Amino acid sequence: MIELKEVHLSFDDKEILSGVNLSIAPRERLVVLGQSGSGKSTLLRLILGILKPDSGSIQFKGLEVTRMGRRRLNKMRQRIGMVYQYSALISSLNVRDNLALPLEELTTNTRAEIDAMVMQKLELVGMAEARDKMPSELSGGMRKRIGLARGIIMDPELILYDEPSAGLDPVTSTLIDQLIISLSEKIGATSIVVTHEMESAFRIATRMAMLYKSRIIADDTPENFKRSSDPVVAQFISGDTKGPLLEGLPQEIT
Repeated sequence: MIELKEVHLSFDDKEILSGVNLSIAPRERLVVLGQSGSGKSTLLRLILGILKPDSGSIQFKGLEVTRMGRRRLNKMRQRIGMVYQYSALISSLNVRDNLALPLEELTTNTRAEIDAMVMQKLELVGMAEARDKMPSELSGGMRKRIGLARGIIMDPELILYDEPSAGLDPVTSTLIDQLIISLSEKIGATSIVVTHEMESAFRIATRMAMLYKSRIIADDTPENFKRSSDPVVAQFISGDTKGPLLEGLPQEIT
């Protein structure tokens, strides 16, 4: 589904990604881990073609993303759903219109067909009753679910999630994780989930990868991640304050 080969990216003098290699197979749920600022969200933007790497190859189903013009990129993006960290709902539109917008802009479906598709997706995330509500009337967990529904409105083959459970209480976070798993299975989509929430990561993942110092230092099953002897991976999973992740910080912080 997705393949990155020797991807390099820098902003000014700061190296973000250095020789990143990553392959994602159809129907996998890959969770990408890493510290804040490690390049996790940047990876999603590269896959979408929003950013271009300094060098290297990024392929979506065998098509080279880095060489696509705007028209081909927009066509590719119709096959990819994006779920944002803070839902990114348009505050002036109700739930129905938020979900309907991409269908109205990118398809020739009638209003009745669009309404049916909107209701189908809302039912999948258990939010049919919120069809006419405004974003300001929704709780954080409800907005997350609406964001999930919008992410799958075009029946994508690939769904990208940027910190989907950030800012949620543990119960709502578990609900969102279960929805991600359920949706991926029901629509047969491949999922890439960026998160630093370890409980969510182990619930969702069929595979995990970790970014550290611009590189992917581990790429394995969740079970093997838990047993990793790599000190960086082990510290990140455990949350221990002693280890390589905090080396170089002032003593009073550590």
